[in-house]
Amino acid sequence: MAHAQAAGNLTLADAANSGDTAWILVSSALVLMMAMPGLALFYGGLVRQKGFLAVLVQIGAIAAVASLLWVVVGYTLAFGNVTGGWLGSGNAWMLINLGNVRGSTTIPESAFVLFQMCFALITPALMVGAWVDRARFGWVVAFCALWGLIVYAPVAHWIWGGGWLASRLGTLDFAGGIVVHTTAGVSALVIALLLGKRMGFPKQLMLPHSPALTMAGAAMLWVGWFGFNGGSALAANDDAAAAIINTHVAASVAALVWLLVERVTVGKPTSVGFATGAVAGLATITPAAGFVSPGTAMLFGVAAAIVCYAMIQLVKQRLQIDDSLDVFAVHGVGGMLGSLMLAIFLSPTFGGTGYAAGMSMGSQILAQVAGVGVVALWSVVATVICALMVSMVIPMRVTEDDERTGLDLSSHGERAWDFD
Repeated sequence: MAHAQAAGNLTLADAANSGDTAWILVSSALVLMMAMPGLALFYGGLVRQKGFLAVLVQIGAIAAVASLLWVVVGYTLAFGNVTGGWLGSGNAWMLINLGNVRGSTTIPESAFVLFQMCFALITPALMVGAWVDRARFGWVVAFCALWGLIVYAPVAHWIWGGGWLASRLGTLDFAGGIVVHTTAGVSALVIALLLGKRMGFPKQLMLPHSPALTMAGAAMLWVGWFGFNGGSALAANDDAAAAIINTHVAASVAALVWLLVERVTVGKPTSVGFATGAVAGLATITPAAGFVSPGTAMLFGVAAAIVCYAMIQLVKQRLQIDDSLDVFAVHGVGGMLGSLMLAIFLSPTFGGTGYAAGMSMGSQILAQVAGVGVVALWSVVATVICALMVSMVIPMRVTEDDERTGLDLSSHGERAWDFD
């Protein structure tokens, strides 16, 4: 990596803060843990046994290809020098010409690159839950590679890289309610519609093969989310601590409310319900984690459980869309819900950090609605284009025989728990 200045010529303004740098490096590791093994085990436990390994290898391959593309061109598309506000310039392709310190932070740009790379790899991995048991492995990897450059990187620039949504409209997103969860959730729903239903859905029960693994994965996601949201403060300070408190509070409330809703609607609380509720709360607080008070975070948790639970019933039961592991209902709806609620609870009246100069509650609501709407629309259009382009070379779906056999064996020649 080439740096802007030689180490011997650093000024005080160029010097990185070692404490902030250490926190971002640790946060990067926590976010990577969210994807591998956290998300892998969370999703893996929810599928049938014959598709368990396929989920793990898909998430691993997506993380690997997204990381490589981030180094080559993804970072500069998202966080390169701002020109027209739509895409970053090519000043940092292959991570050349990185600065000693990332602008407006006290951390090396290399540490910033690493932290954002972990966001870029977990976002497409979230979509795996929408297509389990039926998507072809080659198509999955190629689609996610293209999606990261066409959907994720531009949206990251629009909101986090100094692009037009943030600079012109004032759209806020502390840690990814729009950039991560809206893009992945909406795109997941689109792919579920394009792929069609699994064989037997919805008449055949497709129960999780290991709720214990799902609970373990959810616990790793919960812990890792401290780095996801706390690290987004980009410093080891009060903002990071506040974001972590809010993250934990929202997840705790959402998990408990989800159990209560299950008790009322189906007669008993479940471990999968606890895990799903926690993740819904985590996704919903993400865009607001560093902007709101702990009391407000509790309200976010309540809203997350009620709204996301209802959305699962709507998508799966009424509309019968086979978003297999409820990526849209939990991540997408949670992220959008939190992004919209932020506009209200940012107010100092509710303990929020307050609006930027020239902004009011009304203008912030408009900015958040516009941000969510534009990103959702772009995710739909660009996902359809990416999916169909790749399908011209690699079919999207496996054959009926392969699906019946299970992707572990038919696509990867392996079977979970086979020790013979």
